[in-house]
Amino acid sequence: ANAIKTLIVRGAPAIGVSGAFGLGLAVLQSEANTKDELILDLEKAKNILFATRPTAVNLGWGLEKVMNIAKTGNSVEQIRELVISTAKKMADEDIEINKTMGKNGAVLFDNNDTIMTHCNAGALATVAYGTALGVIRATRESGKNVKVIATETRPIQQGSRLTAFELKHDGFDVSLVPDTAVGYSMANGLVNKVVVGADRIVKTGHVFNKIGTYQVATMAKQHGIPFYVAAPLSTIDMETKAEDVIIEMRKGSEVTGIGDKKTAPDDINVINPAFDMTPPELISGIITEKGIATAPFTESIKKLFNSV
Repeated sequence: ANAIKTLIVRGAPAIGVSGAFGLGLAVLQSEANTKDELILDLEKAKNILFATRPTAVNLGWGLEKVMNIAKTGNSVEQIRELVISTAKKMADEDIEINKTMGKNGAVLFDNNDTIMTHCNAGALATVAYGTALGVIRATRESGKNVKVIATETRPIQQGSRLTAFELKHDGFDVSLVPDTAVGYSMANGLVNKVVVGADRIVKTGHVFNKIGTYQVATMAKQHGIPFYVAAPLSTIDMETKAEDVIIEMRKGSEVTGIGDKKTAPDDINVINPAFDMTPPELISGIITEKGIATAPFTESIKKLFNSV
């Protein structure tokens, strides 16, 4: 739970699978002697894990999936085996889902495109391969030459610390820009398309992702640049309304300094949301492992789930 809360593990798919393995640790550490006692211990662990990151829907999805399977066990030992095997299976499935999603999305990108991405939705945000970066990887694997512009993504700098690192490591032609240069990059013809990940998508097509995504989408719309979101179906919340999604607020020290260096006055008030909402009218398409949803999203997202 601490690893998720302190962002040692971050990225919606990675959080979902990590939550499942968190229950795996709980089931191994439990001293329960009966099925009911073990399920009670798992429920306690689930509640602790769920409270760490309220916005990303994959965490709740992963925890509920494991709990539902655990409750089918007939003994303490069988429940332990079910929880651990389910977590391992979810990890394997995440990789395959990302690769399928990547292939689905690659058709949207052209040879010699320069693609902008925000935050980190790559191998470091998933079990492997990535969602948004998975689409970029698959585009290159299909034989197309692409360049990437990564935003710095303040205040935690996932773009500079993680995305730029991943892409550089994999041999991509990648440039890093400050968040304040998104408009400049688009206005000066440096960007052809945008692809980002998501922490939660509701059935109306409203996308909740790292703070700053809304600004990137708004700039893309202004300059006629396609804006795509890549996320597995497990990130789509078919129950919650957009206005009911809780936006996580983080500590002010993330904004008032960089590392150990203070950059703001003492006792300054800070507003530090971790996520924002991008409305569907700014989104060109939502790339999933079952296909691509387009406007009207309420209908196309429902069709994706019906195809499962």
